[in-house]
Amino acid sequence: MNQICGSIEPRVMDDDMLKMAVAEQGPREEAGQLAKQEGILFKDVLSLQLDFQNILQIDNLWQFENLRKLQLDNNVIERIQGLEKLIHLVWLDLSFNNIETIEGLDTLVNLEDLSLFNNRISKIDSLDALVKLQVLCLGNNDVSNMMNIIYLRRFKDLRTLSLSGNPISEAEDYKMFICAYLPDLVYLDFRRIDDHTKELAEMKYQYSIYELKHRENQTQALEEEAKAQREELESHKAGFIEHLNGSFLFDSMYSEDVEGNKLSYLPGVSELLGVYKGKFVIICVNIFQYGLKQQEKRKVEIDTFNECIQEAIQENQQQGKQRIAEFEEQHQLNLNAIREESETPAIEMKVVDCGENITQLFNVLMSLEMQLVEQLEETINMFERNIIDLVGLFIENVQSLMAQCRDLENHHHEKLLEIAINTLEKIVKGEFDDDLPDDVRALFVDKDTIVNAVGASHDIHLLKIDNREDELITRVNSWCTQLVDKIHTNEITRNRRRVKEINQYIDHMQNELDNLELSDTLD
Repeated sequence: MNQICGSIEPRVMDDDMLKMAVAEQGPREEAGQLAKQEGILFKDVLSLQLDFQNILQIDNLWQFENLRKLQLDNNVIERIQGLEKLIHLVWLDLSFNNIETIEGLDTLVNLEDLSLFNNRISKIDSLDALVKLQVLCLGNNDVSNMMNIIYLRRFKDLRTLSLSGNPISEAEDYKMFICAYLPDLVYLDFRRIDDHTKELAEMKYQYSIYELKHRENQTQALEEEAKAQREELESHKAGFIEHLNGSFLFDSMYSEDVEGNKLSYLPGVSELLGVYKGKFVIICVNIFQYGLKQQEKRKVEIDTFNECIQEAIQENQQQGKQRIAEFEEQHQLNLNAIREESETPAIEMKVVDCGENITQLFNVLMSLEMQLVEQLEETINMFERNIIDLVGLFIENVQSLMAQCRDLENHHHEKLLEIAINTLEKIVKGEFDDDLPDDVRALFVDKDTIVNAVGASHDIHLLKIDNREDELITRVNSWCTQLVDKIHTNEITRNRRRVKEINQYIDHMQNELDNLELSDTLD
């Protein structure tokens, strides 16, 4: 099944080839004209045909960001690549090439129709991202394992499949197997699947299908659970309180604490750790629950602010539309009056009146915009104060709770040091009978060694607490700053766009009047 394109040397898919293709294929009044201009806008092209070009490698297509249909059949392409930016692609034809592996399609989430007919593909995989896939043509390839069909069950919208010309199509139960495992398929190898065949296939494979569905349901349940956990974690991150609803912070304190783990073997330390952990986790959970409440308060504040902004803008826009409607009604009457007037002095006077009306409308619209700017500025400033206060209160209370964590750590440190020194004294006196691991007993050579070990453990714990507190404060402050900056930037952008709209509209009205005046003069 080698693809042969004559003796012509493989070509490079460069800008010249693409410009020529667009120029030849595009509508003359649109893409075709664009192709003749310097700096062609490939982003306006929706369909591109590059078949029979002896192309070896897909390249330079990133510029066609809005492409819907791409035809690359009958070339010598060996790898599927260079399609990452074509996220709007719906139809892709790569038939009659030299492709061995399905790859490079991960971003094509809108693809519905894919043809890889007459290539060298031996395995159906790497199509997971194509959730909208309806048509898959893989005829005349090297697929030999019937288990490839099982993979296609994940594509719920798949209705048309072509696999004729593959080794698996020679299997005795080929059609029955596919009909059983892909029950929603409508066309197989370009022929409609009749209901009788579907019923026979279902009966023949009912037990294996039942077991497969059971496994699929289990897998789906696990995936849904994992997805829910990810979404929950993202929500907690948005509140800056992830992993504070349990023992994660406490456990992280000991995950890298070599000395602390050694000291846990000392008599009484296990019980001490249990009490410490219980109290520590309670404080973390308090931070978490408080954080959830504060997150909701910030959300309410933001939602209320956005509603106020939208209401103010809509009310202002309505006033502007009403003024424009009143102006246009009178303006049209004035233009008609000018057209009907035959006396030049009267025409000139009416033109002056129209010009004054246009100026007056401009002043009214700009006045409305300035009123809105002042109103929104006041609303934004109030929101800024409120959100900063909420964030400040949140930080203040979290710092207070984190201080409690440090107090617990300090208390635990004192108790642990006391146990360690007592143990050292017993070992020195020969009164310690408990069996300790060698690396733990090595700490008790002298007082300085054991004090340093306990201190090192203490320092690690405090550092973990401090880092988690600093991380929370840094992130929430950064979030607040970015939010406020974005709001101010959006308002500046809105104001500039509105002023531009007003000027463009006024210029249009004035140009219309000037053209009418010129026409009358010529007449």
